[in-house]
Amino acid sequence: MLTHFERAGRWFLDSGIQLAGGGVARYYRSDTERNRPVSTEITGYSISALVYLHRLTGDQRYLDRALDAARFLVRDAWQPHLCAMPFETDSPARSYFFDCGIIVRGLLAAWRAARTDEFLDCAAAVGRSMARDFRAGDGWHPVLDLPAKTPASRDATSWSRMPGCYQLKSAMAWWGLFRATGDAAFREPYRESLEAALANSTSFLPDAAGRLKTMDRLHAYLYFLEGLMPVVGCPDNTEARCALALASGIRQVSCLLHDIAPEFARADVYAQLLRIRILADAAGAAPLDREAAAAEARALAEFQAVSTDPRIDGGFWFGRRNGTYLPHVNPVSAAFAIEALDLWERRAASKEAGRPLI
Repeated sequence: MLTHFERAGRWFLDSGIQLAGGGVARYYRSDTERNRPVSTEITGYSISALVYLHRLTGDQRYLDRALDAARFLVRDAWQPHLCAMPFETDSPARSYFFDCGIIVRGLLAAWRAARTDEFLDCAAAVGRSMARDFRAGDGWHPVLDLPAKTPASRDATSWSRMPGCYQLKSAMAWWGLFRATGDAAFREPYRESLEAALANSTSFLPDAAGRLKTMDRLHAYLYFLEGLMPVVGCPDNTEARCALALASGIRQVSCLLHDIAPEFARADVYAQLLRIRILADAAGAAPLDREAAAAEARALAEFQAVSTDPRIDGGFWFGRRNGTYLPHVNPVSAAFAIEALDLWERRAASKEAGRPLI
């Protein structure tokens, strides 16, 4: 019997979610039987997932697909004349700060796997663009209009159209570039983002618009918790603040998720929470609640689709409302689930063998 990640990996390879040119569609809609347009952000996420699958299985097909996706971002999506990475290539009218960070991390994953210089060079160019073009008086502009690179109008009712603690996930791109290049100029904007995120994270939850919107904010808030990980364990006073924020954040997300889930639940929230629980425990920042983690792993596995249709089978449904799955088979949900469930299974195996997970 195939494992969860083997079935999800087959979905990445065989579903058509990745197009011939290497780009990856935002998601597949089972009700209309159509892919949404190719997204540069989702392509970045998918690179990281495919590299992870290659590392797990040794199957060369995953690495080949990851490199196809990386070449699409470098050669087709990146606009060198503007030094900008658009949200979509069919309509390159906007660039998102968050998306750029995910793209950098995907390109770095491809570079580490293949040591292809053009991937690192493009990742560094996108990282410099993030620091230069998105800077705002209150952090980082979430969206720029292209080609002028002027800040797009903000919308206080939408977390993705406002600066916030969730942007720390993308700021991890600078940390990755610092580690890859040794250029200290990449370290400073991450540190700057960290301080801002710690300061404003306490007001991010819940969403004033109600419970269902709060579920969406849990997804974003978990980005903040992940963004703390590069400095957890560093020997300075920042580490203590980050460890405290991790522990209290995990408890808050867990309570809200289990309260709202009967009405609306997202697969990625379950995956993100399970993953950060395991990583925080391994880093010594927050002891693992084994019972809660096991329940989250079971709940996450329920989102994996079973179908005779290869466009659906093995993928992960985006969400479930009042017991009914929404008709979106989502690459990001699949990417997060692959890693979370693998970490959970490996943690169980490492405990039995008496060895550390990481």
